[in-house]
Amino acid sequence: MKIVVLDGFCLNPGDLSWQAFADIGDLTVYDRTPLDDAEEIIRRIGDSEIVLTNKTPISRTTLDRCPAVRYTGVLATGYNVVDTAAARERGIPVCNVPAYGTQAVAQFAIALLLEICGHAGHHNQAVHSGRWSECPDYCFWDYPLMELAGKTMGIIGYGSIGQAVGRIAAALGMEVIASGPHPWSEGERPARYVPLEELLGSSDVVSLHCPLLPETKGLINRETIAKMKDGAILLNNSRGPLLVERDVADALNSGKLYAAGVDVADVEPLPADSPLLKAKNCVITPHISWAPLEARRRLMEIAAANLRAFLDGRPVNVVNG
Repeated sequence: MKIVVLDGFCLNPGDLSWQAFADIGDLTVYDRTPLDDAEEIIRRIGDSEIVLTNKTPISRTTLDRCPAVRYTGVLATGYNVVDTAAARERGIPVCNVPAYGTQAVAQFAIALLLEICGHAGHHNQAVHSGRWSECPDYCFWDYPLMELAGKTMGIIGYGSIGQAVGRIAAALGMEVIASGPHPWSEGERPARYVPLEELLGSSDVVSLHCPLLPETKGLINRETIAKMKDGAILLNNSRGPLLVERDVADALNSGKLYAAGVDVADVEPLPADSPLLKAKNCVITPHISWAPLEARRRLMEIAAANLRAFLDGRPVNVVNG
């Protein structure tokens, strides 16, 4: 059995092992495959029966020209890179890896927030550049410093990651409210459910943890930002297209939003002309919420277990029926 990994580097830059897959079949691992080179994608898949991808697209045409494919594993939770309908028509299960990074992503959302409130990274660099040694006072700070206790955290999308963020925010002394597609009863979950408009108008911090769907694309835009509190903080380490980036940049530059922390972008890698790069008080990290070693190891283990379950005739985590 031939197994091909089309883009394995981000998952495993050398600190993990592909051995679980090598034990199953003849394994070929490519660190990267050009995302826009359909012919090269087809060539690399060739007559492989098992295809593993993270961000390399698997289109209907690719499946047409690679008839040996029996299984497609996505090395991530999001699976929009695969034409799931075309795979279903051919009897090819598409299996993703859900919930491997819940704690890592929640931790990173709070890390973005704490950086905005204390700018620890900036002040560390300032100290190392000699500014504290030269300071006439025993301390200094370049940004307003913010205490989170007593402020309101509004979470849009209250699944497992949203709930994990809510628990940390509550431990910091914040009031936690949340909004999602299905209201819940008071006391059923740690956060109080409120409609989206109320959340936008009441929250000092708005954190996004919802999936990218037609109804959530561009969710944070000029109109929804206008409903937010003046000086609110916006966090997004969920999906880049949840934001209209130009509208967020304009709100930061005008002071409507105090700050934003984002770990994802509409286009990745982030284009050099992105309006967010020149926006005031915008903390940007390169899509690394998911990347702690523990989370990546868990992802690898679940992906291998998905494949073994398929080979045993009982596929799990199938996203295309």
